[in-house]
This record gives sequence, C-alpha cells and structure tokens, in this order.
Amino acid sequence: MSDDNPHSSNGSAQKSWATKLLQLFTGEPNSREELVDLIQDAEERDLIDNDTKEMIEGVLDVAELKVRDIMVPRSQMVTIDINQSVESFLPIVIESQHSRYPVVSENKDHVDGILLAKDLLAYGFNMTTEPFSLEKVMRPAVIVPEGKRVDVLLKEFREQRYHMAVVVDEYGGISGLVTIEDILEEIVGEIEDETDTDEDNKADIRRINASRFSVKALTTIEDFNEYFNTEFTDEEYDTIGGMVAHGFGHLPKIGEEVRLGDISFKVTAADKRRIQQLQVTLHEDSVETASDAT
Repeated sequence: MSDDNPHSSNGSAQKSWATKLLQLFTGEPNSREELVDLIQDAEERDLIDNDTKEMIEGVLDVAELKVRDIMVPRSQMVTIDINQSVESFLPIVIESQHSRYPVVSENKDHVDGILLAKDLLAYGFNMTTEPFSLEKVMRPAVIVPEGKRVDVLLKEFREQRYHMAVVVDEYGGISGLVTIEDILEEIVGEIEDETDTDEDNKADIRRINASRFSVKALTTIEDFNEYFNTEFTDEEYDTIGGMVAHGFGHLPKIGEEVRLGDISFKVTAADKRRIQQLQVTLHEDSVETASDAT
C-alpha cells in the first residue's frame, strides 16, 4: 500500500538522519571526520542551515585548539603601567576602547592585575571621595599556560565569571592574552560591536585573532603578499579568490577549505559564480610573519 502523505519523504529523511545521529553517538567510537560528514549531510538535506552547520563545526574546532592558537600576541597587548597617573593612561583607554587592560610594572612580563574600564566611572563622576589608586582598583590577573585547551578555558571563564586571562609560555614569560570573546568568535564568527567602524568592515584584510584573518576574495595577490609576506605568483590570477579557486580545482561551496603552503583558505561567502570572502589561517612560522607585517 502506497503512502499518499506529501510529508512522508521529508519525514523519512529526518528519521534517517536522526537514526544516523543516534547510531553515531551510541555505537562504537567514530572519527571526527565521520561526525563532520554527518553534519554536512544534515545541511544538504536542509535539516540545518549553513549558519548552524558552521557553528557546530566551530564547536568541534574549539575542542582541538590550544590557547596559543587564538590568543592576542604579546606585541599587540594594550597595557597600563602601574605607575601611570589617570591623566596619562586615560587617553589609552579612550583610544583603544577595550573593556579590560593588563596592569604591568617594569615591562609586559610583570602583570600585576587587570583594570576594568568600568571601575573608572565612580571616579569620573565624583561618586567616591577616595583618592584614585590603581593598585586598589585593579582586579587579580588570571594566568593560564598557552598549551591549555580552549574548551577547558571557556568552561573556566563561565564557572569563575572572568573574561580575560594572561597567557604565559613554558618559561613563565608573558606570551599574550585571551578573552572569552576570542573563544566565542571561534564558534560563531567575528563579533562586531558599536566601536567597529565602517572602515574596519570595508577593509580587504581584517585580523580575527593571532592566526586567523578575514580576507575579501577580490584582494589582489600583490596586496596579499605584501600583508602576509608571502610569495604567491600573480602571473595567472590577479586576485586571491581566483588563486584559491584554482587551488580547489572547482568552484568551492561555503565551508570548503584548502591549504596552500603554510596557509589554509576557507570559503566563508560565495555565490554560484565566484568566491566572495575567505577565512585565512596561518600555520607555523607564518604567524610571526603576519604579525610583523601588521
């Protein structure tokens, strides 16, 4: 007897996918690749949209990342010296527009605490009669090793209710800092706020974290090479999008990734005719090279 229910095929597809998902988590341990294939299959069946798929993949990526992979490097840390007066460090707070600042003594290897910008409000509006003291206002600094797993740190951020940690290397030297926003951006993509300018959003190359960048596909290979200190040839293609499409060997879909040398290119926006936006991930020595270029 035939089934005349118009929703039966869609229901069967959902049941089939749900069965596969149940088998994946209840059977013998499977590889990460099989889980990624399952997520890809769910998107192709329209059971989840592309944004949901990318978020799930972001969660899987975070489980494999170390703090060193996403931290803001030491060279880009905006710090305040513990001996500075309010008048001298306030322009730094206004210009950078961060919410938290490591407070250092001597140099960046000596972090004494963290200053929250909001803690300055009481003094600015004369809500306290106490004289300002940076030592009294700053909060304790949380120190984490650069080899710490990012998913573990996210759990600690949530449980202990802090938003920034100072990162140290194996010798105890300061190598950078990491915030809860850095981790969340690995899952949901770049988080823009009211301080992001139109110029930032229009930039061909924008830094996401220490090793990842958002790059417009129409960025010329010459500009890309200059920014990242790479040596990709522009004899056949003028733009980085054209070069990457050639590297795939086909017009890639959103989410596809290819590695060329020490750089991985992931398609984050595309239509039926061309790549529009790429996420660029640097590996090994190219991280320091790009840091120098900026």
